[in-house]
Amino acid sequence: MERKARFRELVLGIEGLALLRQATDGDEAFLRARVDEIREFVNKPSSGGGKPLDELDPAAGYATWASIYDSLPNAFIAVEQPVVHRLVERSPAGVALDAACGTGRHTGALVARGHRAIGVDQSPEMLSVARDKVPAAEFRAGDLEKLPVDDGSVDLALCALALTHLADLRPGVRELARTLRPGGRLIISDLHPMMVLLQGQAPFVSGPGRLAFVRNHVHLTGQYLTAFADAGLVVTSCTEPLFNGQLPPSGFEEQVAEAARAAWDGIPSVVVWELEKPL
Repeated sequence: MERKARFRELVLGIEGLALLRQATDGDEAFLRARVDEIREFVNKPSSGGGKPLDELDPAAGYATWASIYDSLPNAFIAVEQPVVHRLVERSPAGVALDAACGTGRHTGALVARGHRAIGVDQSPEMLSVARDKVPAAEFRAGDLEKLPVDDGSVDLALCALALTHLADLRPGVRELARTLRPGGRLIISDLHPMMVLLQGQAPFVSGPGRLAFVRNHVHLTGQYLTAFADAGLVVTSCTEPLFNGQLPPSGFEEQVAEAARAAWDGIPSVVVWELEKPL
C-alpha cells in the first residue's frame, strides 16, 4: 500500500517554527498547546513517515494546476494582486506584456485598463484557460528566458510570481528589460526570500494522499538588485506585503491552524518591485 506524503514532518515543522518565534515572548497557554499538539501528533499510530513529496518541473506542475488554479485559494496571490493592480493603474494605456501570464489573472486587468495586452507562458494548459478568460488579449507560447517579443516593443511589462522558479534571476530579468522601450515600466512580483527560506517549498495536492511542488529558488534582495543593475533597470519602489492569515489549500497547515498563523505572522509573503528602463 502506498504511503501518504510527509504530512507529519510538514506539521511538526510548522509547530516548531511557531514555538521558535514565540519562545521568548509567547503566551504560556499558547506554548503549552504547541508542545501538546507536537506530542499528540508524534504519538499517533498513523503519523509515521510518508512518501517524499513529488517534485514537478514547471511544465508538469502547471499542467496539473491549470484546470483548478483559479478556484484554489492562494495566500500569495491574496496579498500580491492588490499591490500589482495599484501599480498597473499608474501606467497610461499602451502595449503591455504579461510574462509568465498563467491563466491570465493579470492579463485581464491590463485589458480592462485599456492596454493592448500580450500574454506569454510556457504552459499550453494555462494558456488555454487564459485565452478563454481574456479573449481580447494576444497569447504566445514562450519561456521567461527567451520571450517571443520584439526588442523595445512594450510600454509596460509585468512578471508575477514566476522568477522564483528560475535558479538564476539574471537571464529572465534581462529578457524583460529587452522588451521595454526606453522610459518603459516593469513590475515584478515574486515569493519573498524570507518565506522561501522558512517554508522550503510550497506543496499542493496532486492526488489522493499526495503532495507535490514546483521548486522555488531563494533570490535574496542583493541578487535582485544586481540583476536589475546588470539589465540597466532603475528601481522606483519595493513593497513587501505581509502574510494575511490565509492558509494554503494543501491541507496540512489547516490541521494546526493556530500554529501556522503564528508561524507566518508578520512575515512578508511576497515582494513587488517597480522599475523603469531609463530614456
